[in-house]
Order: sequence, then structure tokens, then C-alpha cells
Amino acid sequence: MSTALYRRYRPESFADVIGQEHVTEPLMQALRTGRVNHAYLFSGPRGCGKTTSARILARCLNCEQGPTPIPCGVCDSCVALARGGSGSIDVIEIDAASHGGVEDARDLRERASYGPALSRYKVYIIDEAHMVTTQGFNALLKIVEEPPEHVKFIFATTEPDKVIGTIRSRTHHYPFRLVPPLPLHDYLGEICASEKVTVAPGVLSFVIRAGGGSVRDSLSVLDQLIAGSGDEGLTYENAAALLGFTDGELLDATIDGFAAGDGASVFRQVDKVIETGHDPRRFVEDLLERLRDLIVVAAVPEGASSVLRGIPEDQLERMLQQSAAFGSGALSRSADIVNAGLTEMTGATAPRLQLELICARLLLPGASGESGYAARLDRLERRLEMTGTSTSPSPAVATTSARRSASPTPRTADVPAVPVGRPDSVNEAATEAVAAPQRLRPVERQQEPGGIDTDAIRRSWPDVLTKVATISRVTWSFVSQNTRVLDYNGERLLLGLSTDGLLSALRGRNHAEVVRQALIEVIGVDTKVEGVLSTDAASTDPVPTDPVSADAAPSDAVATDSEPDDDWNVSARSEKSASAPPQPTSNAPAIPAPTPAPEGPSTPRQRARAAVAQEASRRRTNASSSVADDSVVSADDENIEEAGDMGQPVIERVLGGMVIGELDQ
Repeated sequence: MSTALYRRYRPESFADVIGQEHVTEPLMQALRTGRVNHAYLFSGPRGCGKTTSARILARCLNCEQGPTPIPCGVCDSCVALARGGSGSIDVIEIDAASHGGVEDARDLRERASYGPALSRYKVYIIDEAHMVTTQGFNALLKIVEEPPEHVKFIFATTEPDKVIGTIRSRTHHYPFRLVPPLPLHDYLGEICASEKVTVAPGVLSFVIRAGGGSVRDSLSVLDQLIAGSGDEGLTYENAAALLGFTDGELLDATIDGFAAGDGASVFRQVDKVIETGHDPRRFVEDLLERLRDLIVVAAVPEGASSVLRGIPEDQLERMLQQSAAFGSGALSRSADIVNAGLTEMTGATAPRLQLELICARLLLPGASGESGYAARLDRLERRLEMTGTSTSPSPAVATTSARRSASPTPRTADVPAVPVGRPDSVNEAATEAVAAPQRLRPVERQQEPGGIDTDAIRRSWPDVLTKVATISRVTWSFVSQNTRVLDYNGERLLLGLSTDGLLSALRGRNHAEVVRQALIEVIGVDTKVEGVLSTDAASTDPVPTDPVSADAAPSDAVATDSEPDDDWNVSARSEKSASAPPQPTSNAPAIPAPTPAPEGPSTPRQRARAAVAQEASRRRTNASSSVADDSVVSADDENIEEAGDMGQPVIERVLGGMVIGELDQ
């Protein structure tokens, strides 16, 4: 019959107690200086050394060479209080869980009045002190407050708040803590070496996790593994199976599936977890532990072995690859989701369903709102790294350049930037500078920092348009149908437009600002958005589907939009400008459609209609031959409803018509 490890390796001096230096060193100093109090309160989690330290303190107090911080170990008192000793009649241990009543307290008080039989002090160690009743504490209060010179009290408890304040205030309180993993790992390794047991890498990490920082619990788990081991010692597979931890290969396959966004692989591993009888909650705990390790590896790739001690080198190398495949933003988000899911699994009636929901949230970073932006950026960066980025000119710019001769021409960077403002603030020189698409030239530059260049912007343009639709559907209708990405130089994004009217629309409203906000939120690029005329910018692609309302046409989206720029359906109006004259608004006086005039109008009504028809024909001719697109509503157009004028003033001032005379009704 063997003795349990936690009993065989119980410390016999304060120097042997691990992880509690904040308690043992002050106690040893008090013993050196002779400033020993009459009552102590040792509190802390189970198995962290409270009762053991109380016995060591009693041993130090009653040593023949003491009180001393280091007991001699050879005197009668030290031998009696050593491991496996017979005990001392003057050191009394009381379990308050079964002896915490008022009668027990009265009996203790009566016996404490007698002096010690063989030792210097009579020491009472009251374990589980929080189980003493209030009446019992009140019965002890007098003797604890003013004990005889030969009596010392040591209360040990896991719940110090349940010890009444009148007792607690008369003691020296020393809080014990759980032992950190690193010193506990070394301590368990020494015990295995002393027991001549071979331990595979990673097994002691399982033992520490199962023990939860408690030395006694960890020794009990280690004792169980040693008892069930064969000649090969403690193997990783046997330890994982016995303690219920997830196999490393299963965790690796799951992590690789998350990193690659492979939902089929992830859910195959979930099915394997259930089929092999693993506890889903334990699997989520192990998954969170692995994500924590990956975060550590990503933070300190060179020094991870010093932080994650006990993990094999090949596994550390594999974890380094996994952390690189994830990205720091995705790792942090994944750990948050798994941690929240683990909390939700408490008391869950369908743990497999909870596990599958956690996996689904991990695979969909876009469903996490703002918390998923970092993960989506990590994926974008990895995609750019895998596909590579090019500094070649955009197709529109290259085509325009090929049409020109080999004579030197200014580059795009030399073209004056078109400010985003009101059309009337742009002078003729600036308009002339941007009106020639043949001036566009490829910008010779190095790839922008972070791997974002013109090609990268184009690859992400569909996602940018989707974001634009969520901000302003009017802007989406304008940008998606009328613009092309021409160039990006790190400071400004150049969009090509085919007509002056479209260019004025980009400058005159907040379309450029909406595109800028979408670029920031989708790919993290904050840049100025400018427009330039380009004959190759006219899109030949089909009209993209509105990502906000797929069932409605873009014109419907504009018509139902609630923003102030609802009347800016530029694309629809620009298509009609070449074939139809401007139509009057609902608030303006209607102009009768021109009708064939008879030869030699004879009445005033007929003469007026003929004059109106001639003026309308002249305006159509001027509109079709003009460079500007007059059908495009400009930001400085007057609001007829707010002008206050009606009838003849509106026709003359707003519509530019000439009133010949008013007809009688």
C-alpha cells in the first residue's frame, strides 16, 4: 500500500512551500525577530498550503532551538510534527466543519486555559474556520482577544469573509494564492524524477490544467496517472484520454479549418468530437486555451518557449504557423467569441448546438459588425500576399496612353487635382486641364506601403460599392454606373467619368466623401477621392445589382431614398440628355409641346405657340452641341419652390424663356 503523493511530499519547512513567498517570507522574518502574534488567519483556495503552513509554523514555534524560521528537524517536537510523525499533544487540529458549535467552542476555551504538556506553546489549528457558527465564534471571542501566553491560534479557511469581523480583526491575515504554472511545472518534474517515472512532453501541462493551480489537486492527478502507467511511463495519448482533454491532432485540424475559412472541415471535426465521446464544453475550453497560446506565440514568436513551457518544440513550430495563418486581429476576435460562447454553454441543454453556433460565428467575420473588421482586414492582407500586387497601370489609363504618340506628355501626377466643391468655383483653366483624357499617363512609383495599390483597390471595389450602398444608395447608383477606378497613388484615388455633367455631379455633392468613408471601413484606406474626364471610363458592364435591395432597380432605390439628394439620379438623366430636351419639373409652369404651325399664323395664340416652339428647338440644338450636360441637376440650381416667384418671372429668370405675351384663357 503506497502513500499518496501529496502526503509523501508535504513540505516540512517554509523553504519547501512553493508559490507562496509573499506569506512564508514575512512569517520567517517575524520568527527571526520574535514578533510572533497570538492569532493568525490563513485564507486561500483549497490545496494551496494553508494547513501545511500552519503545521510548519507550529513546528517552528515549538522547536527546541526556537522559535526559529528553520526547524532543526531532530528534536522531539520537530520529529513528532514531521511527515509521518506521531503528532504532538500540544498541537491540536480541529475540523470546524464537524466541531463548530457553541459547545465545541466552550470546550476549547476550557482546555486552552491549561498549559502545554511537553512543548513551549499550545497551538490550536482550526481548519475550515468559516464553518464555525456565530455563537461558536462569540464563545471564542474572549480567549482569542486575550489568550494566555502559552496559547496560539491559527485559523485556516477558504472563505475569510464568513469569519466574523470581531475575530478577523484580532488576527494577522495572510492570503494564500494558487500556484502559477511555471513553478508548479518544475515542482512536478522534480517529483517525477524522484519517482523515476518517464514523462512525455505535454503531459505535465495536462496535469497542471486539471489541478487548476492547486498543488494538492495536481499531485493527486499525477498520482493517478502514475498508478495507471506502464513501462513506457506517462504518455501524451493516455493522459489526454484519462483526463478528458482534446487530442492535439483534433485541435490542430479545427484551428487549421478556422484559419482557412473551411467550414466543411470545421464541422467534420465537431462531428468527430461528438462521435468520440468528448465533452463539448471541455472541447470549447481546450479551443480557448489553444487560441490563447496562439496569441502568445504571435506576440512573442522568438520567446514563446519560455512562456509556454512544457510544450514540445514541434508543436510550438506548428502553433507559430497557425498564428501566422490567422492574423492577430482574427485571433483576438476568435478568442472573444469562444470565451463568450463558453459562458453561454453553462447549463445548456444542447451543448452540441452551442458548439456549432460558436463555430459558425467564428467562420463569419462579416456577421460580427465592427468587431469583425480586424479579422476581415487580416483576410484581405493574406489574400493580397497570396495573389501578389501589381504596380502596372490601370486598363483605362494604359489604353489612353497607347493612343498617343511617343512624344513626352505629362503624367497623372502633373494633372491639377479637381477639388471637390461647387461647380461655379472651378475656373476655366482647371476645367480645361481636366477635360483632356489623353493627358492621363501611368504613374511610375513603387508599391504603396501595406500592399495597397491600384490593382488592390480594383479587387476590393465590389466590396467598397456594397459598403457605399449601405451609406447612401443615391451615391451607389451614381458611382457604380458612371465611374471607373483609374489610379491610386497613396494620397488620392482617381475616378474616371465620361462627361462634364457627371464630373460636376461628383464635385457638387457628397458622393466623394461617401466613397472615402466606404474605403476606410472596408479596406482601411483613408484617401482623397477625385474625378477626371476619361473617354474610357464609360462602363460597358451590366448595371450592378443594388446590394441593399436586390429586388428594386437602381432608379427605384433613388426614388425611395430619404436623403436630401433624392433628386440626383444623374445616371438616368445623363442617358436622356442626348435624345430629349429637359422636361419641366412639377412645380414649374408647363410648356406646351410644339405643334406644326399653319402657314402664316393669324391669331395671337398661334403666334405665341410658334415662338415657343422655335425657342424650344433652339435650346435643343444648343444642348446637343454643348460640351456640358445641362440635364444634370447642379448643386447651385435654384429651388423653384423656395424662390417665391410664379408665372412670367419664373419663365424669364429660371427657364431662360422669352415671354411674348400672355394668352387669355
